[in-house]
Amino acid sequence: MKESPRFLKLVMLAMMVAIGVVISPILRIEGMCPMAHLINIVCAVFLGPGYAFACAFTIGILRMTLMGIPPLALTGAIFGAALSGILYRLSGGKLIFAVIGEIIGTGIIGALVSYPVMTLLVGKQGIGWAFYIPLFLGGTLIGGSIAFLFLSALAKTGMLTSIQKQLGAKVYDKSHKSNIRNV
Repeated sequence: MKESPRFLKLVMLAMMVAIGVVISPILRIEGMCPMAHLINIVCAVFLGPGYAFACAFTIGILRMTLMGIPPLALTGAIFGAALSGILYRLSGGKLIFAVIGEIIGTGIIGALVSYPVMTLLVGKQGIGWAFYIPLFLGGTLIGGSIAFLFLSALAKTGMLTSIQKQLGAKVYDKSHKSNIRNV
């Protein structure tokens, strides 16, 4: 029995969620969760923007309910995950654009959205509208760098293309050459 690409995508999504929840405490301080950004970018490249958004959303909800993480778990992930996948696709599969999407989506958009969420909904006082930008940018730069190195290594060996094909995802590296050259 051959698995359908949709089934494999759902299995990969579930695995990414599980890995994301387990590794999220690594290097984590409030407002900075580099491993979440690693997962967002990898999921965006493997599965696309919709799945990356769903992954980030699910991880955020699980982290909030199981670990007591504030709503930053959502605001600091969903925008970057979606934008990572969108820019990866718009660039024709250039890995650096997946990282840039995460940096802009989380480091700037997510950080700005976090201010009203934390002040109005959570009641956190004494912070400015740009309070989370340095923390979110720092986290995305660390996680994005790790993701870029990991995905570049997969691309160089042809494994990235193989994974994308098996998942039925959009494949950009038709020649099986490295995506690093496309940066």
